[in-house]
Amino acid sequence: MNSRAKGARGERAFRDLLRAEGYQARRGQQFSGSPDSPDVVCPDLQGYHFEVKCVEKLNIEDAMNQARRDAGTAKTPIVAHKRNHCGWLITMDAATYFSLIRNKPE
Repeated sequence: MNSRAKGARGERAFRDLLRAEGYQARRGQQFSGSPDSPDVVCPDLQGYHFEVKCVEKLNIEDAMNQARRDAGTAKTPIVAHKRNHCGWLITMDAATYFSLIRNKPE
């Protein structure tokens, strides 16, 4: 399977995960990497830019840098990633994480 097909399969899988969690989601318009073209679009989570990676060996710094660059200043970059036969992981900046847990109702 070529990498483009594998990437599309991963994007569909993450879209399906968001849907299973109760969110509306669809694959993004795959143009040239910009805030207007995230891998997955979720209207309920508009403040986040999702970069989806399905690879066995992920360079997470490169993936986060791509997410940051594509998110611009208006959105929070998130990398959703998984390996074959493993569950999804979410990577974000520490500031984003602490903001989320600080604002979570008890």
